[in-house]
Amino acid sequence: MFAWIQYIGGAFLGWSLGANDSANVFGTAVSSKMVSYRLAVILTAIFVIIGAVCQGRAGIETYSKKLTVQHATATSEIAPEASSKIKDSLVQKAALISFAAAITVTLMTILKIPVSTSQAAVGAIIGVGLMRNDANFSQLGKVIACWIGTPIGGALFTLIFYGIFSWIIRKWKPSIFVYDPMMSLLLIVTGCYGAYALGANNVANVSGVFVGDGMLTVGEAAFYGSIAIAIGALTYSKPVMSTVGKGIVKLDSFTAFICVLSHAVTVHIFAIIGVPVSTSQAIVGAILGISLIKGAHTVNYHMLGKVSVGWLATPFISGTIASLGYYITHLKYTP
Repeated sequence: MFAWIQYIGGAFLGWSLGANDSANVFGTAVSSKMVSYRLAVILTAIFVIIGAVCQGRAGIETYSKKLTVQHATATSEIAPEASSKIKDSLVQKAALISFAAAITVTLMTILKIPVSTSQAAVGAIIGVGLMRNDANFSQLGKVIACWIGTPIGGALFTLIFYGIFSWIIRKWKPSIFVYDPMMSLLLIVTGCYGAYALGANNVANVSGVFVGDGMLTVGEAAFYGSIAIAIGALTYSKPVMSTVGKGIVKLDSFTAFICVLSHAVTVHIFAIIGVPVSTSQAIVGAILGISLIKGAHTVNYHMLGKVSVGWLATPFISGTIASLGYYITHLKYTP
């Protein structure tokens, strides 16, 4: 039963990730009315798949080999009956993690809050690990440091790119007939790059826990996870776009372009390192970088507070759901 449930859970998690995090790629472009929503989600779906297949391996290996305790070596040295039980246990663990993270992200998507799917996935991994007494915290410090560094990186790249491209435009002084089409093209190009980075970095959150003995290979996990993310982007990504695009700071086409570029570069760097991070944190950090340039008065602090609370609550909610699920599935009836 769990052999089927794990993949349903993975599809659910991928769908919720696509629905929530794809808004970070084109949300600012759509809200600035430079790119249509329909074109945005189609391009997101295409480039998420390309990014996951081409560069999703590093993040998947981080999740499958470093954050979880694998039993591949043990299973080769024990009786077939015991090996089968261990495989079933790993499949059950993957199913619980994916469902817990997916439920958490879906809840936040309904509330129109951009959250970290990375935090949801890691929270669920730790929750199940604590219940099983096999949690591996050796790599958790690296992941948390990257979580903190993600919004900071987004803000820093915004300051850098804003200065560079503002100087270019001042020197060039393009007419409005050149400027608007150019900004639309730049938003599309950077959005595609952002979708590529999203797939490369975040596919590990969807399918990293499914890699192991008797489950998926790294390549299979990358493709499977990317398809699920793409479907989520195509079907239910619009609600969060309003929060990302104009809920925190109102953006024009130029600042939207700067934010998407900063977000994409930040996420892509972490994808190369092999640490899945939050695209939501990257884009919000980039948007706050714009507020540092334009002034703190431009920030919607109520919405920023709502997003921050969502970030803090996500790993705890996901971990709690995963722990509760583990407890329920291991209840035994005693006459």
